[in-house]
Amino acid sequence: MSTSKKSVTRESLLGMMQAYKTTSLLRTGVSMGVFDCLDEGPADAETVAGRLGSDVRGMRILLNALAAVGLAEENDGRFALLAGAEQFLVSKSPAYFGDMVRVMASDWEWDALKKLDQAVRHGGTVMEVHAETPGYEYWEDFASHAVAVARPTAQVVADALEPWAAGRDSLDVLDVACGHGMYGLTLAQRNPQARMWALDWPNVLPLAEQHAERMGVRDRVHRLPGDMFEVPLGGPYDVVLVTNVLHHFSEERAGELLRRLAPAVKPDGKIVLVGFTLDAPPAEDPAPHLFSILMLTWTFEGEVHTVQSYTRMLSAAGFTNSHRHEVPGLAFRVLVADKAAG
Repeated sequence: MSTSKKSVTRESLLGMMQAYKTTSLLRTGVSMGVFDCLDEGPADAETVAGRLGSDVRGMRILLNALAAVGLAEENDGRFALLAGAEQFLVSKSPAYFGDMVRVMASDWEWDALKKLDQAVRHGGTVMEVHAETPGYEYWEDFASHAVAVARPTAQVVADALEPWAAGRDSLDVLDVACGHGMYGLTLAQRNPQARMWALDWPNVLPLAEQHAERMGVRDRVHRLPGDMFEVPLGGPYDVVLVTNVLHHFSEERAGELLRRLAPAVKPDGKIVLVGFTLDAPPAEDPAPHLFSILMLTWTFEGEVHTVQSYTRMLSAAGFTNSHRHEVPGLAFRVLVADKAAG
């Protein structure tokens, strides 16, 4: 018998069984513009339906459900935003977080997770189109909408490199599997001497360039379209960024990528890794273990690696003096390492 104070209850099981309904409500509220509408002030279902071009009965049921799960509040038939919603769910807010539903609650992820049992039996993805498929359209949504999570992590990376980067006459940055490009773009924004080479699939790079335009650094961004395991890397670079991608592969395959990148790093350069890490028992730090489930359904051999695994990979690739940095409020870790002498 278990000695844990935790237990499985009917209530906890029912909550898990219905969690997808809450996710669907959040997705729908964002996609239909309900939170933007309620930002104009409390309104009844007929008013909201009229503004959004919806059936009144359908909107009434949706608004009541949003109130039921704590995404709005109802008072005498009128609905209003809860505290915090104007910050995170209203699209004009600088802290808007709603678009992350297109990343963390995407149809691509849900379709893969429907086949979790098959992935467990098979030991990897059974999807015909998945995270390792060249030109996968999901990465376009990721590049467009994951900025809300990437921005604070990119600031941690820039802070970690700041004293070293500021003293360099030039700062050539290779951003591998750049996606939105926020890591390299933030370094370019902070350091006027920096130039960035963005490596990703051809369908993703235009979206990174749009972010570069908004951040005022487009003239210092260069394209490297293609497969990171095959495309000529150019260089050498002062900094190579490998962000949120190594968990797509086994330790062996991820280490192969780092060994491929190592010759492209200057002798006094650095490499930066960003991603989840396994550091604690599952119940104490669930996020990386849940992410490994997604990797199981979505990749051939991917899963979240331990810090010790990353240290081994870095050492084998010729990097040393690895330092770990936390990202406040997020489960990501940042590892910064030096190119080993010789």
